[in-house]
Amino acid sequence: MIDKEIIKQHGFTEEEYHKIREILGRDPNLLELGIFSTQWSEHCSYKSSKKYLKLLPTRGKYVLQGPGENAGVVSLKNGWVLAFKVESHNHPSAIEPFNGAATGVGGIVRDILSMGARPVALMNSLRFGDLQNEKSRHLFDGVVAGISSYGNCIGVPTVAGEVYFEDAYRDNCLVNAACVGLTKIKKLKQGIAKGPGNLLLLVGAKTGRDGIHGATFASDTLEGDKEEKRPSVQIGDPFLEKLLIEATLEAGELDELIGVQDLGAGGLSTTPPEMAKRGGVGIEIDVEKVPVKVKGMTPYEIILSESQERMLFCIKRGSENKFRKIFEKWGLESSVIGRVIEEKVFRVKKGEKIIAEIPINDLVDGVPMRDLADKKPEYLEKIKYLEIKNSTNLDIAVKLKRILSSPNIASKRWVYTQYDYTVRTDTVVRPGEGDAAVMRIKGEDFGYAITIDGNGRYVYINPREGAKIAVSEAARNLISVGAEPLAITDGLNLGNPENPEVYWTFKEVIMGIKEACERLEIPVISGNVSFYNETPQKRIYPTPIIGMIGIVDPLENYMTLKFKNPGDYITLVGKQEGQIGGSEYLKVFYNIVGGELDMVDLEFEKHLQNTILILIW
Repeated sequence: MIDKEIIKQHGFTEEEYHKIREILGRDPNLLELGIFSTQWSEHCSYKSSKKYLKLLPTRGKYVLQGPGENAGVVSLKNGWVLAFKVESHNHPSAIEPFNGAATGVGGIVRDILSMGARPVALMNSLRFGDLQNEKSRHLFDGVVAGISSYGNCIGVPTVAGEVYFEDAYRDNCLVNAACVGLTKIKKLKQGIAKGPGNLLLLVGAKTGRDGIHGATFASDTLEGDKEEKRPSVQIGDPFLEKLLIEATLEAGELDELIGVQDLGAGGLSTTPPEMAKRGGVGIEIDVEKVPVKVKGMTPYEIILSESQERMLFCIKRGSENKFRKIFEKWGLESSVIGRVIEEKVFRVKKGEKIIAEIPINDLVDGVPMRDLADKKPEYLEKIKYLEIKNSTNLDIAVKLKRILSSPNIASKRWVYTQYDYTVRTDTVVRPGEGDAAVMRIKGEDFGYAITIDGNGRYVYINPREGAKIAVSEAARNLISVGAEPLAITDGLNLGNPENPEVYWTFKEVIMGIKEACERLEIPVISGNVSFYNETPQKRIYPTPIIGMIGIVDPLENYMTLKFKNPGDYITLVGKQEGQIGGSEYLKVFYNIVGGELDMVDLEFEKHLQNTILILIW
């Protein structure tokens, strides 16, 4: 019988542990408990959110792959497709800002690579505390440096993003990284294993002790001694990642490749069973065949490690040498670590000894779903009513300068000039030139646009309306550069879902996104939920991030935001009245976060966006 303290440390409720015993028909051993802990973590299982995520619209005329794979995929023209996804790396970045942010970039790139697509563009959405705070400045500097270092080294341009500063993010910075990949439809891949007797080939970095329990770390609040959390922060090697990108794309040309997936959250404890579940088979791996960085690593450490720059391939038996030649050419180590089996179990062996065995379906989909208690936050009514006691009598020009100098409004040039946004020479509209980045596809007369957007302050004031605004704003960003919106990837960042007020807010955010997506006819094809972004002292604003992709056809119709010719008219199109709630004006001059939001009229919004797009075209 495993000690109750160990069960608690692995993050299980009493109900979940009893479910594990029921699945196995016995007590789990420590390795099995560790495997369940990653696969059943909030980060991997979405046990508190899946029920409501299913409400989001996921189908559309351009959608080839919706939620359920490593990334969503939309079709463009002439056989070209885009893979698209956002992921959070909040907790690691709050502990180790440079490495946390860098490995966030590396992880999302490998998600796109798993689809058989070449990573062609990166975006990020960042939140930090007040810049007057020394800790906030430290996190800000480290995160931006980590993103720029990794992205620049792998040769993928970082072309769009956003940065906001609020005291609510002082203890929990938010680092959401998004990646877009480009390929032809016939080259798309899946994270699947099938065909009993076929092999599992592990490629890339050796497995070390870094990142152990990273998935469960991301499914808990940040409290206690942060030094204890450092082993859960992975260390990246962007130069190895670059080799892995090229080798994986080349290996993808072989007919003997069945499926491929990166070793992300949970490492070997999650990727093999997920691939097997998709293929309706079982998996057997041998820990003695896994290359390791240090001698003496235990099976528990090998299986749960989240060492970066690793990919797992399912290949046809007998084709090992074909793949090895490719990986050797790129200077990468590859090892056959297991095989596909008929029995639908995840079996871990050490030599000939079986040291863990878990039914695949129960491991991947067996976690008890949670529908937690919810309660409308009491603060919502209080912050509606503004109390401005001392009105400022400053000149309008002085007020304007103060607003423009606010970190939330001022130019983010300091950030994006650290990123290489021109590498690969496909960036048509660069950072600072438009509300979205516009990218070309060499040899084609059309292109695509990408943006990422959100406003936690709005969602804090009115969760449903704030979420609608986030979707509408992202769509307007694309419309403004002449792109027709195609699909969304969403990153939902909130506090502890076991708090009824947080869970109520989460459900309202989902409904807001749902309503906006349905009316604007833009499906959600991928995404991420990041809960537990709080400490005992502070909780983040609920912050849904909307990444959106669109097509610019023909590319020559793209639009920038700069004024073009002297004497041209400046025209305001749309509503000319509204509310001041949640504005930077209230924050800068009165330190108020509250008031009534300007409500979104989705019918008007759809009509406005169509009109602007027609005017541009």
